[in-house]
Amino acid sequence: MTPVDKPLASKVVLITGAGRGIGRAAAELFARRGAKLVICARTREEIEETAARIVEAGGDATAELADIGVADQASRLPAVAVERYGRLDVLINNAGILGPRVPIVDYPVEAWTEVVRVNLTGSFVVSQAAARIMARQRTGCIITLSSSVGRAGRQRWGAYAVSKFGVEGLSQVMADELRPAGVIVLTLNPGGTRTRMRREAYPEEDPAGVRDPREAAEALLHLAVRATLDLSGRSLNLSDLARPQGRFVDKATR
Repeated sequence: MTPVDKPLASKVVLITGAGRGIGRAAAELFARRGAKLVICARTREEIEETAARIVEAGGDATAELADIGVADQASRLPAVAVERYGRLDVLINNAGILGPRVPIVDYPVEAWTEVVRVNLTGSFVVSQAAARIMARQRTGCIITLSSSVGRAGRQRWGAYAVSKFGVEGLSQVMADELRPAGVIVLTLNPGGTRTRMRREAYPEEDPAGVRDPREAAEALLHLAVRATLDLSGRSLNLSDLARPQGRFVDKATR
């Protein structure tokens, strides 16, 4: 392959929640484009299957069994990248859980705590550890998966929506703080995507009408390769990206 085919050939990428869905699709795509990967999930069988698929296709992936909602496990992941590959260039914060779809007045406190623990606190801990490494390198990119309900709250989205509002704020703060160190921080809302979480949220929906996770993976690849500091702090939607000649381009910066 040419350098154009493998734009991530010198890059090390950490992807959380890579056992299935968008995380797995992104891991497989990034590996095909040359990245060395550290991938994690809470389910051993899923993350080992993702790693096996990557290795069988000729890629390089280190699989870690980790719950990012546990601080020690989350903070360890960026260190694994440095220990295994010598650096960390890109973090994709993809791991997350849905929680119950009930009104706030009926929302169980235990479920609220669990969703916030994983989606917000977990993303914070991984991002904090990654940011320390990237700031020393004077380069890096942190992309966190967001949601439309993290931009405008809607009924029955409870802790999931609030956690996504939280990661939007976290990303904006980190972008402002890390810009002088050359580190890019942004969020991407992939929109409706054919994942297990989507099926849980909309059990009556026909999955054939929902976009494939590979589309979100392609958008993440575009941002990982082409995002610049002037994009840092932005909250992007997949629909903000056009695809002339099959490649994503940020409409706002064309």
